[in-house]
Amino acid sequence: MMRSLWVSKSGMEAQQTQLDHISNNLANASTNGYKQSHAVFEDLMYQNLRQSGANTTDQTTLPTGLQAGLGVRAVATSRQFTQGSLQQTSNNLDVAIQGKGFFEIELPDGTIGYTRDGSFQIDNQGRIVTNTGYPVNTGGATIPTTATNLTIGGDGVITATLPGTTTPQRIGQFQLSNFINAAGLDPKGQNLYAETASSGPPQQGTPTSTNLGSLSQGFVETSNVNVVQELVTMIQTQRAYELNSKAIQTSDQMLQKLAQL
Repeated sequence: MMRSLWVSKSGMEAQQTQLDHISNNLANASTNGYKQSHAVFEDLMYQNLRQSGANTTDQTTLPTGLQAGLGVRAVATSRQFTQGSLQQTSNNLDVAIQGKGFFEIELPDGTIGYTRDGSFQIDNQGRIVTNTGYPVNTGGATIPTTATNLTIGGDGVITATLPGTTTPQRIGQFQLSNFINAAGLDPKGQNLYAETASSGPPQQGTPTSTNLGSLSQGFVETSNVNVVQELVTMIQTQRAYELNSKAIQTSDQMLQKLAQL
């Protein structure tokens, strides 16, 4: 079988993987805190038909070799953790991180998830939770139903005015985590990431502390997907897929000619 058939097949599979990433980016163009991703590829092993530097005579060697490539494969997903735009909302429980860091989310199994989505709510226990109902690490803050003028400072401190008082009372404080290699985090869906050996352990702290950003109340961080860029990449992917398909058709026609000899 002609090598070009397999090579082109691997190229079509690679472009399909790239299109999967593009489609997911476009689908999440309006998802709070979503980070754009793309596929990373590498060439496969080569069939060495003539070894570079091999002796042709006692006095001469080959200046170049002859290698036939065997295609391409997807090896990784690269996620870009650049800052998304901040969009103002009318909800004082919406919080955006300006700079590095992730909100810490307490999951039902006792583990900690991490997110950039700061669109929060209050549950029936007065806890600040995600839209899925998972509690956010706010230092055990519980907001009374009678509390007014809820304020979240840039340093994550939560204050509110309670009945019978005029001075805002401190209720709790948001905790953030950062990672040496955020691209190594494992996406779990629901806007959550999980720690992995590649990401390294979380570096915890309060907002505005070392290597951690500040918080902005009344804002959410939007997706960092550039729709125009994704559409351009989609066209490039489509063209590459078509060219690999054309290579398979050409190889098939050449085999037909060979069979007629």
